Amino acid sequence: MHQAPGFLSVRQRRWAWLGFVLAALQAPASALLVADDSWLFSVCVALMVATVILADDAMRRRPARADTD
Repeated sequence: MHQAPGFLSVRQRRWAWLGFVLAALQAPASALLVADDSWLFSVCVALMVATVILADDAMRRRPARADTD
């Protein structure tokens, strides 16, 4: 059984993980350093990137379609 390819390439997937980690680490740091609630933007970005990574994972875990001609 083969797995279906995801919509992200391997390179895009690595960049998405890097973006997620950086945004997730920036949120608590900016919460400590800045008085306003602008750190919530980092949390929202991290959640959106995580959603894309999870959607790609779900697409990759599906079995590949067997084309019968």
